[in-house]
Order: sequence, then C-alpha cells, then structure tokens
Amino acid sequence: MKKIFIVTGEPSGDKLAARVISNLKKKTSEIEYLCLGGPHLKSLEIKSIFDLSEITYFAFTNVLFNLFKINKKINYTVSEVVKFNPDILFTVDSPDFTLRVAERVKKINPNIKTIHYVAPQVWIWREGRVKKIKKFIDHILLLFNFEKKYFDKENILNTFVGHPLLENSTKSKVELSNVIYKDKKIISIFPGSRNSEVNILMPILINFIELMNKKFTKYVFIFHATVENKNIILDKLKNHNLDNTEVVSDENVKSELLSKSIFAVAKSGTISLEICNAGVASIIIYKMNSINFFITKFLVNTKFANIINIINNKEIIPELLQSECNPEEIFRSVVYFLKNPSLINQQVTDCKKTLEEIKSKTSSTDEASSILAQNLVSYIHRNRFLNL
Repeated sequence: MKKIFIVTGEPSGDKLAARVISNLKKKTSEIEYLCLGGPHLKSLEIKSIFDLSEITYFAFTNVLFNLFKINKKINYTVSEVVKFNPDILFTVDSPDFTLRVAERVKKINPNIKTIHYVAPQVWIWREGRVKKIKKFIDHILLLFNFEKKYFDKENILNTFVGHPLLENSTKSKVELSNVIYKDKKIISIFPGSRNSEVNILMPILINFIELMNKKFTKYVFIFHATVENKNIILDKLKNHNLDNTEVVSDENVKSELLSKSIFAVAKSGTISLEICNAGVASIIIYKMNSINFFITKFLVNTKFANIINIINNKEIIPELLQSECNPEEIFRSVVYFLKNPSLINQQVTDCKKTLEEIKSKTSSTDEASSILAQNLVSYIHRNRFLNL
C-alpha cells in the first residue's frame, strides 16, 4: 500500500492539509497515512504522532525559549517519518518546523519524495532561503501566482494551485438560532489560533467591546475560536459582564456567521483572505512584545502585514499594529467604518477585485490532491524501474 506522512506545524496548516487529504481520500482509498497534525487531520481518522499544540509557539522569543524542546520534536518527527518510510512526505506551511523536518529526512532517505504546500513567504522574509529549499524539496505548491518567479529563478519544480480559503465550498446548513440575537448586528472577532496570541489580544478585544457597549446596544460580538482555544477564550470572557458575546468553534457555524457579519476585527494572518472572500469589511490587529517586533522589523522587507495590502502596495484594510493595537484605536476605527457605509463598500469592492486577480481557476484542494496522487504513482513506477 502507498504511504503519505503529513507534517504540519500549527492549526491553520492542519486545516489546509485536511482539505487536501480529504479530497485525496475521495480519489483513492489505497493510501496509508500518518501525520503530525491537529483535530482536522484527526477527524479524517489519521493518527498524529503527538499533539500539535506541543510545537505551536508564537514569535521569536518564545521559540528561543523553547528551542531545545522544538529541536527535540523535530528529531522525533524525523525518526517517525523515516520509520514509517512513506512514498511521499507532505509538509504544510510552518516552514521553520516542517522544512527542517523535510531537510533532515531527505538526508537520511533521499528516496522519499518531498512535496511542500504553502511556499515560505520569501517575498517578505528571506529570498536566500529558496536556494536552500532546492536541495531537499522535490515539488512546491504555491498559493499565489506571483510567487512563481522566485522558484522558477532557481529551477525548483513548482505549481500554482491557488488558496483553498478562496474556494466557495458547499457548506452544510447550520442552525444559528442559539447564537444569533434578534435585532442585533454581528461583528466577528478573530483573536488568533495560537494561545499566546489569544492571551495578548483578548484583554484588548474585551475592552474594545466594553467601549462599544457603552455607546451602542445593537451589536453582538462573535468570537471565532479553534477547538483547542475555545475554552481559553471563554475563560477570558467569564469575569466580564458581556451578555452580547458568543464563542464558536464549529467550522460551518463560523462560516455562516461570518457571511452574516457587518464587520470583522481580525488578528493579522490568512484569516483575512477568508473574511475578504465572504465580502465582509475588516480591520487587522496585531501585537507582540518589543523585542519580537524589533526583530521582525529588521527581517521583514515589506511595509504591510496584510496580504491584500502587500499585493496592492497600499493600505486597503487598516492595520492596527503594536501601540496602535489598543481598545481606543480599534473602537475609533470600527465606529468610523460603521458610520461610513461607503468606506465599507469600497473596501469590499477593492478586496473582491484583488481576490479575482489571485484566485486559481481550478479548485486548490483538488489541484493539490491530484499532484499528490500523480507524484505517488510516478514515483512508485520510477522506483520499481530502478529496482529491476
């Protein structure tokens, strides 16, 4: 039986990987899987070698403080991959973890095909990383078409598959009566998937909601959580008298509630694409400690944090970062948009235009799963020929 080992490094990667593997499972059942993943991959009845939360760290200093532990997990993951001896090692996002695993695995067993999904953002961070990748990644799957030039330049096999979050997938009908208040308008809140992000942003977001409640009574605030951090968010809220907040973690419910939202406040990240795709205006927030921010500013070569702004080289979605990421600034920005519907419409229009430019014409998950299937067959045939 053919084998695929999937390695992710954080919840968003787990979600992306699960979409691809779910699609692949529909194409063929003749594949054995093992993974380092979270609840999304586990829901496909794929065993994870350890809990993904054990390696989900936020920012440079947290990584430095846990460097020994992370390196130990990398070594353990490598040993499990080599022991499993897959036909394909499928690494997804989180390059500082997943690509280190791929590099070490390739050195030990060059016969294992390595396919990486979600290219490292070399256009933001380190272009020099591309040359290194060439030594141990056989095929890289790109979310954005403009990334191709960086990998074509180094003759690295790559395919633009598009971003799965931009697909209009069919959702199951969900019952929202328990979370939707009559005569209330929804503002969606995205505090992040990492616990460390939630711990930093929740106090700020709670104070923002308190400011909103002093002035308005017509809004309900929906916190979009992961299965892993839902209880943390609930715990942060329990000591505050906020009866117009809800915390949801079900993917279908979250998607439906987002589509019914009039505005969103979101931690900087890929969720911004999902918000744009839903036709909802938003602002982006982010905060880290001063040391991490200084290091990031030193390494990053773009003036924006949000992908929509980066592509357009101008601020379409307001970014409230660091000192500007405070309750008063968030309150002022949100109220300004809510009082000026034309600004909301303009942002939605600009985002829609940008998404049309970067969307793949085919299904990203279908394209990625087809490449996995094709590589699996061709690689096995090649190995059989070499062993004759």
